[in-house]
Amino acid sequence: MKLNIKDTFNIELPADPIMENSRRQVKEACYSFVTPRKTSKAQMLHVSQEMLKKIGLSVSDSTSDSFLKVFTGNEVLPNTKPYAMCYGGHQFGNWAGQLGDGRAINLCEVQHNEERWALQLKGAGETPYSRTADGLAVLRSSIREYLCSEAMYHLGVPTTRALSLAITGDQVLRDIMYDGNPAYEKGAIVCRTSPTFIRFGNFEIFAARGDSKNLKKLADYTIEHFFPHLGKPSKETYLQFFEEVSERNLKMVIDWQRVGFVHGVMNTDNMSILGLTIDYGPYGWLEGYDFGWTPNTTDSQYKRYKFGSQPDIVLWNLYQLANALYPIIEETKGLETILAEYRASYTKQYLHMMRSKLGLSGIADTDVLLIKDLEESLHLTETDMTIFFRNLGNFKMGKPSQGFKIVSDAFYIRTEVTDSLKRAWDKWFERYANRLQQELLSETERKKKMNQVNPKYVLRNYMAQLAIDDADKGDYTMIDELFNLLRKPYDEQPENQKWFAKRPEWARHKVGCSMLSCSS
Repeated sequence: MKLNIKDTFNIELPADPIMENSRRQVKEACYSFVTPRKTSKAQMLHVSQEMLKKIGLSVSDSTSDSFLKVFTGNEVLPNTKPYAMCYGGHQFGNWAGQLGDGRAINLCEVQHNEERWALQLKGAGETPYSRTADGLAVLRSSIREYLCSEAMYHLGVPTTRALSLAITGDQVLRDIMYDGNPAYEKGAIVCRTSPTFIRFGNFEIFAARGDSKNLKKLADYTIEHFFPHLGKPSKETYLQFFEEVSERNLKMVIDWQRVGFVHGVMNTDNMSILGLTIDYGPYGWLEGYDFGWTPNTTDSQYKRYKFGSQPDIVLWNLYQLANALYPIIEETKGLETILAEYRASYTKQYLHMMRSKLGLSGIADTDVLLIKDLEESLHLTETDMTIFFRNLGNFKMGKPSQGFKIVSDAFYIRTEVTDSLKRAWDKWFERYANRLQQELLSETERKKKMNQVNPKYVLRNYMAQLAIDDADKGDYTMIDELFNLLRKPYDEQPENQKWFAKRPEWARHKVGCSMLSCSS
């Protein structure tokens, strides 16, 4: 197994001079050197062949003893120095101080085919940033992260990715619902991949400590390696950098809203500087279309990170990044202009996205109201988002009276669909049909375009839980089944039709299928 190692982060940026792996406040450093913890009996469960090729490895490499050892933390690659990043963050709206990679250890950076990939193990042991935790991860959360990061990529959503999933052979104690009933679970490790894992919080920690020198070093490094088109660092360059970060994160959250993904923990330490979905904790997919839904038990009271608030939270987080960059820009006007543009751009991009979901390629003055009324109707009774929009592609504009029947499979409780509600839907479909009359595309072309933005298959929580339940019993076949299903989420895949279905009733309140905790 040979990788083209091209480390930069742990060479060009300041390191923590203390080599001891003890919990502490790390000052004037971007990272601390850490060696992954050895496991007792590691076993590789699944490897993404796409990511293997991305980093320059073959399928035969993935079956080698060396691959198993490296990507479970039992062996360090030659001429590499693994490390954990130092960063801070705002958690649920409050400044939390130093956070850092508490259960993630970066192995190295790899360059292949002009692409750069940082390789990071999640669950490989404690670091100086672990606080009171053990730095480990369990199988259930690792399966969810491994499957979802790759599924999101194939949905076309900006995301970090995953190379491998392994069990460690060790038992890890976790209180899954924080109710005082901890239990031992299978330990696991995911190798996550991304061009970089730099977050908003990496900048925030230096700004909070008044360390402008290292703040500038980090900004210059980030621009040089990941935004080189912006040119040499200057105040103007920093503003352009912030503008592009804003644009990328806007695109990301628009895609979340398009496919019904809810992140669940949109703290600033979970916001990628590249605008990638990062840190798959208690995420979830909308079953019933509900702007007020969050998958996170920790957020169940105030619902800060609910589905409908995600675009506003991205903006709030961008304000925190703007505050962090201010010491090296030293003027607010440019930052304020960019933040104002985010809000204006969101309105335009959201409207464009919703038009695409409805198969509208043109623009009409009535579109805003048509979409608003649709969203209100979707909230009147529990309506499955994925099934509704996918089946909407079968609508015939010459038969508006058939619209309700076409989408009826999306309603969870049929008895809730009253006569008055059906009449309201019939009126909406008449307006929709009239609007489609203004389009130039044929119905076949419209359906094709709609099916390219409205997925048929997403990683519903109950699906992941079924794979987890089997894996707990030592059966890992469903991991591979779901992995392959989600590689083609927009395809019909008639052989997998069983997964194009509403959440079963048994999963409505089952732990892991509706609400999840941050326990991993």
